[in-house]
Amino acid sequence: MTRHLITSAIPYINGIKHLGNLVGSQLPADLFARYQRGRGNEVMFLCATDEHGTPAELAAAKAGQPVAEYCAEMHEVQSKIAEGFRLSFDHFGRSSSDQNRKLTQHFAGVLADNGLIAEVSETQMYSPTDGRFLPDRYIEGTCPNCGFDSARGDQCDNCTKQLDPVDLINPHSTISGATDLEMRETKHLYLRQSAMKDQLEAWIDSKTDWPVLTTSIAKKWLNDGDGLQDRGITRDLDWGVPVKKGDQPWPGMEGKVFYVWFDAPIEYIACAQEWVEAGKGTDWERWWRTDKGASDVTYTQFMGKDNVPFHTLGFPATILGSGEPWKLVDFIKSFNYLNYDGGQFSTSRGRGVFMDQALEILPADYWRWWLLSHAPESSDSEFTWEGFQSGVNKDLADVLGNLVSRVTKFCRSKFGEVVPDGGTLGKQEEALIADLTTRIRAYEGHMDAIEVRKAATELRAIWVAGNEYLQSAAPWSVFKEDPERAAAQIRLALNLIRLYAVLSAPFIPDTSAKMLDAMGTTDDSWPDDVAAALNTLPAGHAFTVPDVLFAKITDEQREDWQTRFAGTRS
Repeated sequence: MTRHLITSAIPYINGIKHLGNLVGSQLPADLFARYQRGRGNEVMFLCATDEHGTPAELAAAKAGQPVAEYCAEMHEVQSKIAEGFRLSFDHFGRSSSDQNRKLTQHFAGVLADNGLIAEVSETQMYSPTDGRFLPDRYIEGTCPNCGFDSARGDQCDNCTKQLDPVDLINPHSTISGATDLEMRETKHLYLRQSAMKDQLEAWIDSKTDWPVLTTSIAKKWLNDGDGLQDRGITRDLDWGVPVKKGDQPWPGMEGKVFYVWFDAPIEYIACAQEWVEAGKGTDWERWWRTDKGASDVTYTQFMGKDNVPFHTLGFPATILGSGEPWKLVDFIKSFNYLNYDGGQFSTSRGRGVFMDQALEILPADYWRWWLLSHAPESSDSEFTWEGFQSGVNKDLADVLGNLVSRVTKFCRSKFGEVVPDGGTLGKQEEALIADLTTRIRAYEGHMDAIEVRKAATELRAIWVAGNEYLQSAAPWSVFKEDPERAAAQIRLALNLIRLYAVLSAPFIPDTSAKMLDAMGTTDDSWPDDVAAALNTLPAGHAFTVPDVLFAKITDEQREDWQTRFAGTRS
């Protein structure tokens, strides 16, 4: 048994996320966690809400709530939606937790002791109109590197260049639109990433198995222009982790908080401490401290490509710079963007399908299957309603659902609701078992390598193999001449349903549970030996005919949803 620590990029607190956010981190992380559990491995799967920073303050003000109350409420909303999508977190934490506050302050103190924090007097954008210093992401302007006219003060989303607000051409406040911005002096703490460039580069170079998307972005930030720059880790805000050096005051830093991108990744560790406090476990250190048992843990992170720089550089700089025995990430699975119907998902314009809306119109497994089978791994991918309808109807209803329905109904009509006795397997069945064995081993290979689309393609091929066998074997015809032979075929097919339930559980957990329930079994053991797995349900074992597993999406439904989600979410 191996041990897997899995974290998903933590979603920001200010509102409900759309399907593009879901498929870029939480959903594939859940797929991997469920698969590893299914293989009998020990898993710690952590996620949380990212609650600090100006966007939380502004969202709370818009909602007319104190920011702490707003964050608590939205954490509950996001937690319930995560449950609705069957995201199997061992704990869903909060970056505003006491654990994260103390741990963030601890890391800052240790980094300062190690000479990796610099106090810098600087001028910062101040908006007299808004009456406040403006955080980087609330300043927009034209990128000096690529000319993109909506670059943020911290990063250009178009070319991914790391920026400072003063770099922008024609900057303006995104709060009020004001352009009368002025520079005022303030003092901030900087993480001296530049002093760790060689160490970080050597560490990244050692990760020869990482996706090209991950390493290319990291290398770009390391080497473009003047190379890796020091990074400000404090802000002039009220809401956040107060700046302290460990548990001691930090002179000159009164009234400031740590930058959200400094404290948010630390929440991965703090989340495990919250897991213990919640009474779900007893020993978080065996997952996170290499001196306390974490040296045999494989740590995998999942995130969208926009989060890669912070996870390949900023967070590792914090961990490595501390000089303490914390577990570093082993593999970073990053994703491109999922676009929506000819454009982009837009939270501000309400364009696209948001997670709560998705669950209102269809069960989670419909979305899980389509999103994972179209995961934007090697390039951006696009959600279209026609594509979604086709994927659900062809893959789920016509292939998997149809097989389960045909087999169980035929058996009930000819043999009753029990696994039939009689007959023996022949060459057709031996060929199927050989084919399935090859395909299942390939499926495992793709899942181990976190090749999500390839795994989905192989799983669908495994379903298709069962359908093709039934078409070829035709037990409904064989029954007329040789009922015993038909019994053996149907006995195999009923066991095939259980096998499919086990293999499909990481993708479509609710449907998998329904299939196992219909087969009257709780045996979800992984098919290391496919022939043995197809003998799990013995003759005489009772089953039931399940309700339709997947209803087809009609053209009328598709057209209605296409109109409904074109924009202007209230």
